[in-house]
Amino acid sequence: AWFSILQGLGLQVLAPQPDECSFDDWWDKVSSKADGAVKKGLNSIVILVAWSLWNHRNRCVFNGLQPSLNGILSSIREELHQWGIAGARGIAHILALLPAS
Repeated sequence: AWFSILQGLGLQVLAPQPDECSFDDWWDKVSSKADGAVKKGLNSIVILVAWSLWNHRNRCVFNGLQPSLNGILSSIREELHQWGIAGARGIAHILALLPAS
């Protein structure tokens, strides 16, 4: 999920690698590679994706939802756009850097 989301934002080089020690270590590492609005956006994206994955997992465990990578990726993309529209400036900044589709 992380690679797919970050790839869609042109940030695939920041995706966690198999040899990363922990989520915390990975987040610290990628956060230190950015600054300003990009750093704010990246931190917001990490929070959004982690929260979305946790929420999807809970719906699977407690509500019997079938796990769906495509479903969660679609949900995360929609949330990213909603957060950008709602004024999350860092996310809006990263989304603005993407080529027009």
